[in-house]
Amino acid sequence: MKKILFLMLILLTGIRFQSFAQGDLLISPTRVMFEGNKQKEELNLVNMGQDSAIYSISFVQYKMKEDGNYAIIDKPDSTQMFADPYLRIFPRKVILAPGESQVIMLQCRRKPDMLAGEYRSHLYFRSEQNYKPLGMNNSATDTTQISVQIIPVFGVSIPVIIRSGVGNVSATLTDLKLEILQDTMQYLRFTINRTGNFSADGRIIIKYITPQGLSYEIGTPMSVRVYTDINKRNIVVKLNNTAGKKLTNGKLKVQYVSNEGNKPVVYAESELDLNLNDK
Repeated sequence: MKKILFLMLILLTGIRFQSFAQGDLLISPTRVMFEGNKQKEELNLVNMGQDSAIYSISFVQYKMKEDGNYAIIDKPDSTQMFADPYLRIFPRKVILAPGESQVIMLQCRRKPDMLAGEYRSHLYFRSEQNYKPLGMNNSATDTTQISVQIIPVFGVSIPVIIRSGVGNVSATLTDLKLEILQDTMQYLRFTINRTGNFSADGRIIIKYITPQGLSYEIGTPMSVRVYTDINKRNIVVKLNNTAGKKLTNGKLKVQYVSNEGNKPVVYAESELDLNLNDK
């Protein structure tokens, strides 16, 4: 009976969206937007590890879910258009020594027949290590043993968006609900509703307003995107600076503020009356 070797490759794909590190790879920027007359974007890659690394670069397609997670898809549905047919990347593979950096070029080639709206694909960087499985040799060995080697294969993806024609986006905040766990941890749940042919990209800001009218920020600002393939996204934010006390008076004010442009725009805002919530 021949010796059996199982080689398990675990693919750890990081979805994070201006620099980002997954494993030993640092990428900047972490999001690419082509709009107006923009045709090129440079991305900087840095090997932060202690060993040389090889990364292959390709495109992958994701569909956003209402809880913010992603599913890999092959074909776009009626709510999504892929960007990769209009994109070129060079080079497709990089070899980086420890501490070494390299610039890769991403080019956008628009076509006259592109529909108005937003096209999105994700640029995927996959580690291509020269792995040598344990026990792989030609000599005679104990045939009753099974060797198992678990090798992590790291990858990271960043979104690339092409905006074509006239676009618009608007949002509302609904279904605000305060939840308390273990008598001390407080969470605010709500829904972002998006309309339009562009995605929404902004920060969530939560403030507690006392009955006397004083305002305190109690939710750590978080970046939230709602892509065009969904019309709503469910959000849960842990509230801070409450000293373990249940919020029963005053109100919570939630704002969804745009990240784009020099002057942030408030996409939407809503308030939760804590007196009513406590009844």
